[in-house]
Amino acid sequence: MKLDKIIAIGGKPGLFKLLTQTKSGFVAESLTDGKRLTVNLRNQVSVLSEISVFTLDEEKPLIEVFELLRQKENGHNTSTSHKADKLALEEYFFEILPNYDEDRVYPSDIKKIIRWYNILVDHKLLDTSEDIEQEYEEK
Repeated sequence: MKLDKIIAIGGKPGLFKLLTQTKSGFVAESLTDGKRLTVNLRNQVSVLSEISVFTLDEEKPLIEVFELLRQKENGHNTSTSHKADKLALEEYFFEILPNYDEDRVYPSDIKKIIRWYNILVDHKLLDTSEDIEQEYEEK
């Protein structure tokens, strides 16, 4: 599945799959518990395919960060939990992306990235690198 159908909704934990559009917003389904909800256009919504991570050189698309995580973990869940302490999170993320901008990428951002990655792996949405490469090439 392409990440342009996966969204994060401000104030709601986890990730959601975009199902359909309505007059005043859209319907999304939680990847965590499968519950559906109507999302108003006033909600802050982020499409995963449009999120980037700050590095010292440039912004790195989130899909590339997920691919780096997938390679490090051999397609499995991360070895570090998103609930780990700040130092452990930063050390782990430094292994993945050594040139990330520590002043602009906060521990809360790292927690989200790790949590989102694990959700996507659990739902087999990051199974093949070909899917990731294809999505990156479309940008």
